[in-house]
Amino acid sequence: MPKTVTKFPVSALFAVAKPSGPTSMSVVNDIKSLVTQSRLFVKAEELEKANKGKQKKKGKFSKSAVKIGQGGTLDPLADGVLVIGVGKATKKLSEFLDCVKEYRTTSLLGCETDSFDSEGAVVRVAHWKHVTRESVEEALPTFRGDIQQKPPIFSALKMDGKHLYDYAREGIPLPRPIESRPVTIHALDVIEWKGSDHSFRFPEKKFTEEQKQAVEKALHGIEDQVIVKDEPEEAETSDVSATAFVLQMRVSGGTYVRSIVHDLGHAVGSAAHVVTLTRSRQGRFALEPTEEGDFACVPWEVFEKAVKDPGEADADGWTEWERAVMDKMDIVD
Repeated sequence: MPKTVTKFPVSALFAVAKPSGPTSMSVVNDIKSLVTQSRLFVKAEELEKANKGKQKKKGKFSKSAVKIGQGGTLDPLADGVLVIGVGKATKKLSEFLDCVKEYRTTSLLGCETDSFDSEGAVVRVAHWKHVTRESVEEALPTFRGDIQQKPPIFSALKMDGKHLYDYAREGIPLPRPIESRPVTIHALDVIEWKGSDHSFRFPEKKFTEEQKQAVEKALHGIEDQVIVKDEPEEAETSDVSATAFVLQMRVSGGTYVRSIVHDLGHAVGSAAHVVTLTRSRQGRFALEPTEEGDFACVPWEVFEKAVKDPGEADADGWTEWERAVMDKMDIVD
């Protein structure tokens, strides 16, 4: 439960229910424009001084002593829990990088992409009609528990000062294998089998033969028999809706959800990529609080509305967005 507030300003953690589309940074910046103008987080004398100056340019933030940050980026495609820290609470944000997280993700069979999700370009298509719910569930135990997970080559991780995705795009052989990382998959289950009853389609962007050869060259000598090649009878994967299913998982920090989906596609003799991704829990912040000590998320629409027009303050001087945050924040002393 939120602590009772008797003195302002405060330092606090709260979570926003990020929508799919905007970047995490743009969400933080929009919230920052509100936070730096609120007596909830900024001393009254500092606000008064800033308002007197009125020297900020359009689109710029007034200089303020208050700090703000987020506890773990969500890709633009992803939605769900994004933890925000303000003031001294920013020092607590690192805790949310290693905490247990929960995700729901929709996986689409028959196609893998460079980014392992629908935002990327099609690298390879594969047969999918043979894959059943039973075959997917039979493959899941391999991915549960303490496992070694290899980050995708199309990631921002660096090797010898160069991003992995640069090696792949430029056809430069990797100097050594990508190191696997220990992660823990506490729970992993199929919670919905959509079959072909959905509107998802493969991305329109496709890898050229030259790009496929570049990836093969980057991985040559590191992985055995690297061949980025479509399977025959491509019509099977392009003329009708390929099978989709929803996974729910509870994982340790550092887990690549997209890699689980990608590797699972291989495990059932096909290919797969992520088409929706929701972070439903990050530590004690959750979209649907179910445990003692949980905090709910502030809907993004509350901030989006306030950025356009904060609205009138109530009898105690608080606006709608400030009340929403106060109701769901975890104060850090």
